[in-house]
Amino acid sequence: MGEKPFSLLLVDDSRATAARLAQALGSQEYAPRVVPPGPEVSQLALEVDLVLLCLEQDEDLTLLRRLLDIERPSKGAPVIGIVPAEAHQVRLATLRLGAEVVSDPWDTEELRARMQRVFSARQVLAALASQVSELQKLSVLDGLTLLHNDRYFQERLREEFRVAQRYDDALSLIVVDLDHFKGINELWGHAAGDDMLRKAAQVLQQSVRETDLVARYRGEEFAVLLPRTPLTGALTVAERIWKELGALGAGMEGGLRVTASLGVSSFPHRSVLSFDQLLLTADEALYRAKREGRNRICLHPPLPALPRAHRG
Repeated sequence: MGEKPFSLLLVDDSRATAARLAQALGSQEYAPRVVPPGPEVSQLALEVDLVLLCLEQDEDLTLLRRLLDIERPSKGAPVIGIVPAEAHQVRLATLRLGAEVVSDPWDTEELRARMQRVFSARQVLAALASQVSELQKLSVLDGLTLLHNDRYFQERLREEFRVAQRYDDALSLIVVDLDHFKGINELWGHAAGDDMLRKAAQVLQQSVRETDLVARYRGEEFAVLLPRTPLTGALTVAERIWKELGALGAGMEGGLRVTASLGVSSFPHRSVLSFDQLLLTADEALYRAKREGRNRICLHPPLPALPRAHRG
């Protein structure tokens, strides 16, 4: 079963049962710990590979139910009920609750076989859970940049806006557009364009906090959601992004350069009363930056132009 012994939790008042189990299983393959029934068993079950629970009467099933309620397979060990051969009703109840059952006195080979079956089933469940988690992760990521996709961004935007409203907190949004990106694809090819998108995504991700969200919004556009960040803080982030993107190189020998236009909006503001309006005003600021010549940052509400930083 492997070099490291499987950890077992034997729940029983009888030390005699523990001694018989140790003799049947051997100390090299299994490392048993014996505890009496009690409230601490649920916590201990999170720390072992398998629980062997001695059940003799209906009252013992309460603990079994509690153990089976622990979220699995990521938490809580599987349970095998050890039931006296004459306790037919307890055996049936244990099976109905979803636990494996071994009769006492047991056949050692049967005990080992049932334990192995439980371990195998747990491994299968863990593998399935890992696959489901990976699929869920992929469903919210953009395949090219590995940033969050637009669907996930829209969900988080709604959620963060509700939180900001409830606690009267700041929430800012930056929308970033790579200037003349269609021309990049036409002149340099789609491979170079994809390379630029990936590198731009890295710049954005490195420019924000772990609590912020960066997403691929539309084609060559990105969205940066900044919880608990007022407009002044968002402008600082936008200037950092604008500067880093301007220094970015892609394509052969880094010869491809790009500039970016950015629109920034923030809540609370009298014209931002919903998540839709936060997105709309950030988009409007972005379009103003593009109309005014691109390669600049524009804010909502507009500020007087500061030519050195290309803000508007």
